[in-house]
Amino acid sequence: MPRCKPQIFLPDYLDASPIMAPLRLVGEGLPSSRWPSREELQRRADGLALRTASGKPLRFVPQGPRARRFEDKYEPRIYRTGEIQTRADNWHDLFNALAWLAFPQAKAEINRLHYEAALDERDGQRSRPRDILTLFDESGIMVATDDHGLAELVRNFRWKELFWRRRQEVAGHMGFYLFGHSLYEKALFPHLGITAKALLLPVETGFLDAPLGEQLAALDQATAERLARPGALLDPGLLTPLPFLGVPGWWPGNRDEAFYDNDAYFCPAPVRKNPH
Repeated sequence: MPRCKPQIFLPDYLDASPIMAPLRLVGEGLPSSRWPSREELQRRADGLALRTASGKPLRFVPQGPRARRFEDKYEPRIYRTGEIQTRADNWHDLFNALAWLAFPQAKAEINRLHYEAALDERDGQRSRPRDILTLFDESGIMVATDDHGLAELVRNFRWKELFWRRRQEVAGHMGFYLFGHSLYEKALFPHLGITAKALLLPVETGFLDAPLGEQLAALDQATAERLARPGALLDPGLLTPLPFLGVPGWWPGNRDEAFYDNDAYFCPAPVRKNPH
């Protein structure tokens, strides 16, 4: 079997872009000039007393051989033992570990829902709820707003009106917080075409003025509660595609109005078929 190509470490990666902001608080104290070790990540998890939804202390462990038993598969193993298989010197797994540190309630809830849904899968086919959980876990973004009108622009794919014509309102009334660890990896080398799956979260007026740590803790809890609602993972409107390089300040090109005329990236709302 061919060996995976070693990945290149980027110093000060958490300071490279405002996209990385949600991970900076939990990344404080970790080395910025080399890969953090599992032991260093573990000390941070221990300091935060992180646990799974089943009550197991979180542990970052080396990746093992391909699991054959259900109990040893990735999500069941986390739920049953607290062990998160984490490859060394690997961006995807590093960002997953940092996401656990930053959003422990939501990550634990996603793991619980994965585990319980997997128990009900009898034919070997993944269920829609598990697909939705994976989409958000890998590519999710939390969008907090105290303005219902701005939220509707997201739901209706009205990107230029949102990000350009109402740019100042977005700055004052809408916050974007990357959740998915795969998206964090892509944000190291961003390019047009990257799309997030947005979870819209209503917040009270003044929420965006609170310290970032308080915002993240509240959004972590709100996300866990939203995903756990009965029927939430069967709701086709739960997640909305969002071209996140359009978020003001996240991409140099979006300082130009013409950037938002790219319909290949800022796709219009899909045409809904008339059921009649």
